[in-house]
Amino acid sequence: FSGSVMTMESGDFGSVDVQGSIQFSINYVQKLREFHIFVAQCRDLAAADPKRGRSDYVKSYLVPDKIHLGKKKTSVKKKTLNPTFNEILRYRVSSEYLRTQTLVLSVWHHDTFGRNNFLGEVDTDLSKWDFDHTHMNDLPLRARVEEIHIWVKECKSLPLIRATIDPYVKFVLPDTSRKSRQKTRVLRRTADPVFNHTMVYDGIREMDLAEACVELSVWDRDKLASSLLGGLRLGAGTRSYGSAVDWMDSTPEEVALWARMAASPNEWAEAVLPLRMMSSAK
Repeated sequence: FSGSVMTMESGDFGSVDVQGSIQFSINYVQKLREFHIFVAQCRDLAAADPKRGRSDYVKSYLVPDKIHLGKKKTSVKKKTLNPTFNEILRYRVSSEYLRTQTLVLSVWHHDTFGRNNFLGEVDTDLSKWDFDHTHMNDLPLRARVEEIHIWVKECKSLPLIRATIDPYVKFVLPDTSRKSRQKTRVLRRTADPVFNHTMVYDGIREMDLAEACVELSVWDRDKLASSLLGGLRLGAGTRSYGSAVDWMDSTPEEVALWARMAASPNEWAEAVLPLRMMSSAK
């Protein structure tokens, strides 16, 4: 797409040494058919950049989560390395399905400018869990996470398809549920929008990177409809989890960026990539 570029970074955060613990309990409520996670508190969390203050939260998700229940989050607690939450995260799910899952609780430092810091995580194999045990668990946080972070910084020289445009960026994993679809805010009257927006995909394993594809597309929001301005697809090839699909058409530049990201976990892979027209943008 001549004259248009998208600057983005993709990677996993690992800039803070993990320490501390998390206290939580889990329970399956048969009457409600709900899985409840009571997040009590965290203790002795690692300190991120002290200039930015403290703003921490806990995120939960189930893996492999084939029915796309999604992630849940606590509120953000500020100004403490020992945040107390006392919150319940709920999933409506059958007990049979639950026993095929692993619960992951991860702790994050929230940054309003887009770069959240990973502070540690714990996981619980629910196939082996005694659900009669509803007492509090106090587990040390560990330094591993399997997520993809995509940080869209800005676009330059977007095409003026009308007098002024109001651009935004849409993210999607085309082979997953609508819950994977996210978008940035709309920026008014600019062909050079600065988004500084981070989008996170949870529960993607290293082995999935060979057959996954992330689509980023830029749109102009008008009163009646949105118009596609261009996009790109980050992935490794043309097959999606064993099936040949026509939308996995990454260019060599897009494949190269994905490969650099996969080869360098816990580091940012940065690139400036040209936008192009996509015949079947999601």
